[in-house]
Amino acid sequence: MSALLLESPVGPLWLTAQGGALTGCWFVNGRFPPELPSQPPRETDDPVLAAAKAWLEIYFSGRDPGPTPLLAAEGTPFQRQVWRRLAQVPWGTATSYGALAADIAAEKGIPKMSARAVGGAVGRNPISLFLPCHRVLGADGRLTGYGGGLENKIYLLKLEGIPFRP
Repeated sequence: MSALLLESPVGPLWLTAQGGALTGCWFVNGRFPPELPSQPPRETDDPVLAAAKAWLEIYFSGRDPGPTPLLAAEGTPFQRQVWRRLAQVPWGTATSYGALAADIAAEKGIPKMSARAVGGAVGRNPISLFLPCHRVLGADGRLTGYGGGLENKIYLLKLEGIPFRP
């Protein structure tokens, strides 16, 4: 596994890659912080991490960075299904937990899916920013919790020009 500690406008981010794919992007000061070595690497020769760093530089400049590097999020089948839906939320737009739940219910061919269960999977997203969990709002457009901190969610939504209700 390769790793990189990267400074960003929303605080330090810990990136990991393995097998040619990005496996993690965590807020070091977030709700589920990764364990950092005493001297975390700040430079990399890993092409996946270099691509992720370049993607983030474009993103934090306020522009749509385009397609992500190859992602490989580890989780339960349900979590991975939710994260695939997150990956489809375009830059500069938002969705709701209820809308994600309805989409997943339709995919599964079932009448209803719990928005709360979807929220639990969204909250366990191991590749923040690349799988844009910050683009998920409450049904009425209100802010909800965020593993990277609510102030960071506000920053990211404003960066993308996404309207929300406090």
